[in-house]
Amino acid sequence: MRPSRILRDVASRGIATCIKVNLGDPRVVELAGMIGFSSVWICREHGPTDWGTVEHMVRAAKIHDLDVIVRVTKGPYSDYIKPFECDAAAIMVPHVTSAEEARQIVERCRFRPLGNRAIDGGNMDGAFCRLPVEEYIAASNREKLIILQIESPEAVEGIDEIAAVEGYDFLLFGPADYAHRINKPGKIHDPEVLQARCRVEEAAKRHGKKLFAVGAPPVTPRELQDRGYSVINLGSDITLLSRTWQELLGNFEKNVQESGAYYAR
Repeated sequence: MRPSRILRDVASRGIATCIKVNLGDPRVVELAGMIGFSSVWICREHGPTDWGTVEHMVRAAKIHDLDVIVRVTKGPYSDYIKPFECDAAAIMVPHVTSAEEARQIVERCRFRPLGNRAIDGGNMDGAFCRLPVEEYIAASNREKLIILQIESPEAVEGIDEIAAVEGYDFLLFGPADYAHRINKPGKIHDPEVLQARCRVEEAAKRHGKKLFAVGAPPVTPRELQDRGYSVINLGSDITLLSRTWQELLGNFEKNVQESGAYYAR
C-alpha cells in the first residue's frame, strides 16, 4: 500500500500543503501533483463529483505521489469507506458535533483492533486482492487518515470530549459554517469565531490531535505550526482561476482604454 505523503511531509519538515479541487477533472489533480503540493482536497459534500471520477482523480494523483483527501457526504457508511477503497489517502467528515459521532466514524473507518470496518481488499487500496490481509489491515490503519470538521457551537462546546476520542488524526475548524451558525455569515475573522478556533486548537494540543488549517487568520506558516497546524490548505482551483482571469481581463480592458484601441466588428 502506498504510504501517505501527508504523514511523510509532516514527519520530515513539520508541515504539509493542500489545494482544494472543485473542478471534476483529473488533469487538475495531475497539475497539482506536478507543481508539488502534498495533497488535494476533493469535495463530495457540496460538489457533483461521482465515484468513477474520484477514482480517476486518485489515479492521477498517485502518478505524482500526491495524497487525495475526499470530503464525504455526511451519514452513509459506504460513503465513508469508498474513498479509502478508491485509494484516497484521507476522508474529511463534515459537521461532526459530538464525541459519540466521532467514535462512530472511527468504528466505521478503522479495521480491528481500532474499529470494525468491513473488509474487502478487492479495490485499488488492496491492490485488487494482491495484498496479504494482515498487511492490508495494518497499512490501512497506519496510512489512511481521518479528518473531522468542527463547524458548530455545539461541536465547540463539546470539543474536549471530541478531541479525546482515539483513532482519528486531524481536527479542522470550519470558520465559514461556524460564522453562519452564530448569525455572522462571512465574518470568519470575527472575534467570536477566532475564539472558537482557539478552543479547537487548545483541545487538539491537550489530546495529541493534529490540526488542518483552512480559512486561517493571516499569519505565517511558522505561526500556524506553533499553534499545532500540520496541514495547510492554500486555496482552491476555482478561486485562483477566477482571480487570475479577472486580473487578465481587467489588465486587457485597461490597456485598451489607455491606448484608445477599439475594434469594431
